[in-house]
This record gives sequence, structure tokens and C-alpha cells, in this order.
Amino acid sequence: MKIYAVNGGPRKKHNTAKLLQAALSGAAAAPCAEAVETEMIHLYDLDFQGCMSCFACKRLGAKSYGRCGFKDALSPVLEKLSQADGIIFGSPIYFGNVTGKLRCLLERLLFAYLVYDKAYSTLAPKRMPTAFLYDMNVSREEMEQYGYRSGLERMEMFVGRIFSRPAVLHICNTYQFDDYSKYRAERFSEPEKAAWRDSHFPLDLAEAGRMGAAMVTGGRQTV
Repeated sequence: MKIYAVNGGPRKKHNTAKLLQAALSGAAAAPCAEAVETEMIHLYDLDFQGCMSCFACKRLGAKSYGRCGFKDALSPVLEKLSQADGIIFGSPIYFGNVTGKLRCLLERLLFAYLVYDKAYSTLAPKRMPTAFLYDMNVSREEMEQYGYRSGLERMEMFVGRIFSRPAVLHICNTYQFDDYSKYRAERFSEPEKAAWRDSHFPLDLAEAGRMGAAMVTGGRQTV
């Protein structure tokens, strides 16, 4: 069994990456009849584009029918994910949505499998469990006030149609800078941010670990 985590954030050792690693560790430690392999994919290491609207994935009789026909650094990743046994997507929230890098991957991954028939059926090689981890520096109340959840649910719907309804974890009020004194950020109280991080982020990591384990065991964790 192979579980992939896709880091849509630019930092490899900060909130998103830590949460994804906790999820992978939970998956690896979950009871399973077969060995569980895990791998983290850092999208910001790759030079790639979003969907190019070439429609090679829709062209009847083409070798690329049902898969992305555009070739760049993302192509090997798309092949890996097509054979995954589970995918965990993670992203910091920028302007109420996932990063451009993750959006580009999702365009390339999902559109190739979406059939333009009346049912909008799927050509995905397999159904598989999926999950989204979102981290953001706004509070949970602000997340709801600004409509973040409803905006994010639109892409979750497409992932659910193609693969399976994703489990979702929203991590709010995250600690954004290593040293707040170096940045103009009077909108936030650094002591309050630090206190929240110390009391809540370990719980978020544990929840991410349970999400990863549920992906292997067949359970579902939605927050």
C-alpha cells in the first residue's frame, strides 16, 4: 500500500509539511495486513504548469486519452498518484484558497479523468481514499465569516467525484513567522499566537496522525 502526501506549500519544515508528515506517520503506523509505504511530494520543488487546455486527455484514440498529455516536471508525479492507494493534499490558505501550485496539480490530475458524458463519470484507474489538510492564520470564526469553508468545498466535491469523498481537517490560527518582531504584523498578537500554537498545534498534529491512520484502516476523520 502506498500513501502519498502532496505539500502544496512552499516551506518544507513549517506548518503544512509538519501536518502532512504527522498524517504519513499515522498511516505508516496503522494496523494493516500489508506494508504501508509513504512519500511526501513537495510541489514547490517542481517546475510545472496548470492545465494547458490542450484536451489531449479527451481526444478519442489518443495515447493520452484519460490522462494528462502535457509533459513537464509534474508528469511523473501524476503517474505516481494515478496508482496511489491514498492521497493527502495539504496547503496553507492564501486569499481564502489553496496555493496556486496545488491548484495547478489538481487541474492536471482531475481534469484528465473527468469524462464529458451526461453523468460526468470518471476514468480514474482506481477509487482511493483522499484527504485535505488546510492550515491558515485566521481563527476558526474568521474562516467561517470569510467563507473559506464553502470555497474550499468546491474542489473537494470534484475530488470526491473522481476518487472518493475526502476527509478534511482545518487548522486555524497558525503561527506564521519564526520571529514576529522582524515583520510588520500588528494585526496579530505574537504572545497570543505563540500560546495558541503551544496549546493547540500538538492536538492538530495528533488529529492529522489519526486522519492518516484512518486512510489505511478504512475509517473517516472529518473536522
